[in-house]
Amino acid sequence: MPKLDIIHNAVKNALIKDGWLVTDDPYVIQYRRTVLYADLGAERPIAVERNGQKLVVEVKSFVGASKIQDLKEALGQYDIYRYLLEEIAPDRKLYVAVNKVAYNTFFTQDVTQLILNKHRLPIIVVDIEMEEILQWIN
Repeated sequence: MPKLDIIHNAVKNALIKDGWLVTDDPYVIQYRRTVLYADLGAERPIAVERNGQKLVVEVKSFVGASKIQDLKEALGQYDIYRYLLEEIAPDRKLYVAVNKVAYNTFFTQDVTQLILNKHRLPIIVVDIEMEEILQWIN
């Protein structure tokens, strides 16, 4: 299994604080003989506002030497997971979770905004110190 991202636990705790039930840590994506691991699987209990919604969350810290390289890797991983989930778990919505510092410094840049808008990447912005979800971007 892959190594956990440095903000993994903060994102997990933020989801729990936001009313999500973390059902898988990691979330196993198995398609025929291929097995991949997304970071988290979560569901909203039926009694809660987003009743029955199911998520898969890939956590990314964007702390590499090149943020563009980090973005390329995140987009590639997102695409692979999305394609497989469409086949095996079409009821699950895939998100990439990032911390607010990465979002405010890198994700707001013009080139990043262009790429994200073209790609339509769903993002969860998390305050990792407070372990709270600040924004859902669909």
